[in-house]
Amino acid sequence: MNEKTYLDEISHSRYDFRYAEDNYFKVDQGLNEDIVLEISREKGDPDWMRDFRIHSLKQYHRLSVPDWGPDISGLHMEDIITYIRPGHAGMTPKWNELPGEIRETFERLGIPQAERDSLAGVGAQYDSEIVYHNVREEVAAQGVVYTDLESALHGPYADMIRSHFMHLVPCTDHKFAALHGAVWSGGSFVYVPKGVSVDIPLQSYFRLNAPGAGQFEHTLIIVDEGASLHFIEGCSAPKYNVANLHAGCVELYVEKNAHLRYSTIENWSKNMYNLNTKRAVVKEGGLMEWASGSFGSHVSYLYPTTILAGAKAKMTYTGITFAGAGQNLDTGMKVVHSAPDTASVIHAKSISKSGGISTYRSAVTVTPAGTGSKSTANCESLMLDDQSRSDTIPVLNINTADAEIGHEARIGQISNEAIFYLMSRGLSEEEARARIVSGFADSVSKELPLEYAVEMNNLIRLEMKGSIG
Repeated sequence: MNEKTYLDEISHSRYDFRYAEDNYFKVDQGLNEDIVLEISREKGDPDWMRDFRIHSLKQYHRLSVPDWGPDISGLHMEDIITYIRPGHAGMTPKWNELPGEIRETFERLGIPQAERDSLAGVGAQYDSEIVYHNVREEVAAQGVVYTDLESALHGPYADMIRSHFMHLVPCTDHKFAALHGAVWSGGSFVYVPKGVSVDIPLQSYFRLNAPGAGQFEHTLIIVDEGASLHFIEGCSAPKYNVANLHAGCVELYVEKNAHLRYSTIENWSKNMYNLNTKRAVVKEGGLMEWASGSFGSHVSYLYPTTILAGAKAKMTYTGITFAGAGQNLDTGMKVVHSAPDTASVIHAKSISKSGGISTYRSAVTVTPAGTGSKSTANCESLMLDDQSRSDTIPVLNINTADAEIGHEARIGQISNEAIFYLMSRGLSEEEARARIVSGFADSVSKELPLEYAVEMNNLIRLEMKGSIG
């Protein structure tokens, strides 16, 4: 694949398109018990899940909106539609059985081609419903389960789901976890049996099409003892002049000596409030790897968390955020070392331009049981003008003398000398800036499969378009 080098060659229409909502089913705007019960009936919940939704709704009304991060006063739950179902019958394992506009959406996003070329399985969500799910026969033959969470609630893994669902992220955790527990819809369930290695990635893609709606998918992944998996998550939405909300939840269970890599490319529209929660627990000898690229959204609160719960458990995080005009992206990583000889490495990068605000928060906790733990965090911020802002807010909570903990932060601007050098080699100033920013993000793109690294670099070029000033 030839890498595109000119900004004008890349069209944002790949992401910013929409379709009319013909024959769609919607609940009323707002949030109350009648709406939650209506969603529960639509999903065919077992009794325990219906009761859990109502309990979560009560917690939502009890908990306060966070007052320590970006302003979200422009988000009004009374205006948000919490459940919207496309006007077609159910989920299918065949792309050609999807309704025309939904099939065209995912074709324009490149999902069917990616599945054919490089994925072991794909799940696709459109608004509040999973519309497509499929896994390769050879992967299913290994005993790997990859399906939509709602179907799994009624199958042979129902008890496993009940014992894991919102145990890592309880509905009492914060207000938007409670909201998720009340109105969640869609998402994927993955179970990798003991000793099984899934050599080709699985992917779920979440597309929010409707204006003024919320998406609340739940992803639950269990990688059993000695197993391994690479899971990719992608998401996008067209831009509207009303607020949209994303408050999904990801729960990851990495058992003894297991390995999970979780890669994300987020390209939400810039009217989106992204209030997502992701959390992993890693048992003895396990490894959790995060790779994240965050673009778009008006406001983000996003702090993937890893609990290193077994001896010699490890975690790595590599992530980048890009905040442009009108964006306030508050992101970071949390890790808890609660067992001996655990290790974590955090490498975060942020880019801000045109008045965008990028805030990185890290929280490293070592409990008294975390003797011999090691953690290093490195945060680099690149500001492209003097109107933008970048902050780093590290928190270290160390409760043992037997630990090695380090944190480093650097903030800077693009060097005029570097721009001049590239221009002397025939690049325009805009192209030179784009190349430098892509190089800054290179450590993240290297952690992604090739086609997703290319997509991330294209997104960077889109954000850089017209950045000279």
